[in-house]
Amino acid sequence: MNTPRFQILPDHPDFLDLPWDQPVDDWQHERVVEMPTGLHRHPVVFVAYTEGVYAIKELPRHVAEKEYKVLSALQQVTQRVAQPAGLVDRTWLHPHTEGSAAVITKFVEHAFPYRNLLTGHGFGSRRNQMLDAIAGLLVELHLAGCYWGDCSLSNVLCRFDGGEIEAIMIDAETSELHPSLSDGQRLHDLETMNENVAGEMADIAAMSDIDLDHADITLGEDVTQRYHGLWAELTEDLVITRDEGHRIRERIGRLNDLGFSVHDMEIFPKDNGNLIRLNTHIGGRTFNSDRLFQLTGVEASENQAKVILGDLNYFLSKEGVYFLSEEGVVSETRKSVATFRWLTSSFEPLVRSITEVWHGEDPVQGYCDYLHHRMTLALAGGADVSNEEAFASWVADGFPGFPTD
Repeated sequence: MNTPRFQILPDHPDFLDLPWDQPVDDWQHERVVEMPTGLHRHPVVFVAYTEGVYAIKELPRHVAEKEYKVLSALQQVTQRVAQPAGLVDRTWLHPHTEGSAAVITKFVEHAFPYRNLLTGHGFGSRRNQMLDAIAGLLVELHLAGCYWGDCSLSNVLCRFDGGEIEAIMIDAETSELHPSLSDGQRLHDLETMNENVAGEMADIAAMSDIDLDHADITLGEDVTQRYHGLWAELTEDLVITRDEGHRIRERIGRLNDLGFSVHDMEIFPKDNGNLIRLNTHIGGRTFNSDRLFQLTGVEASENQAKVILGDLNYFLSKEGVYFLSEEGVVSETRKSVATFRWLTSSFEPLVRSITEVWHGEDPVQGYCDYLHHRMTLALAGGADVSNEEAFASWVADGFPGFPTD
């Protein structure tokens, strides 16, 4: 039996027990499992280990090496790409052969292909969420200097993220990394996305027996419009007078609300010092998820974290944590103790209860759905609702989630 050369990252299996002397399409192995996925131009198989489920994609060697390199680099700046686990080189095959190499990635938990969201020939009430998800993903990749080259609905997986949808890049075969992208590179990436998405929406209409005139082929154009708005918000310089420092805090707050962290700022004098120009350096879209993890150790995606942080702050307010001391400051010790109390008396027990009764895959998303239901009850009744009452109502009503329009 031929044994390939492996390059495996820490905390993943060694994959040595798989039949690497055969093409993956021929594998009849106990570890092979069926998983929801999109369309692929190359053979893909999924295998299950104690560490999780992994996707193995066969490629020509130079393409596999390129994709592995891009995914590994992007892991340092964004959570919205498939996590690489290893690179496999079948050294006995010609490097241009389709199966001469393989890229191994961790399957994205709680994710599904875009077709799971289709309503007839389009996305129905989920349309706006899909527009925001794809636009946000492209902006984040472009900020990281990644030219995708083949953005399409088939090259992403989707995941529910609080009241939104998160899009995750799973295919980087055509991608390139640069220190930064030119306007021309970004626009070309958007044009490619437009063409790919229009073709996919036309295919969906054809399979649904829908006239092409009624197909949602402008989806990509609408993504582009949202992309430009978000890109401008993140990258345009702010020009203010010297006594408008509050606008700097407002700018950072807006960026954080969008989920982006701020690495640093550069302030330049303008017009003989009467005005100043602020240039903000944007980090990854992990502001809320990083903050939640730092405070509680809870891992969640960005919009989930934003929802859960709202619940934590609500709890802390009820506990009186934000009342100032005689020195005019919030006690950090009191805040830490109350945060631990929220974690052990509210979050963890409810997540356990959700896991027992809810049929969804992601209990953290279930917690976010439950929080939205509790807020809806409170607004309708004009008063706070206890966790016990809200949970019982959420279960009785069939586990309602966020509205989709």
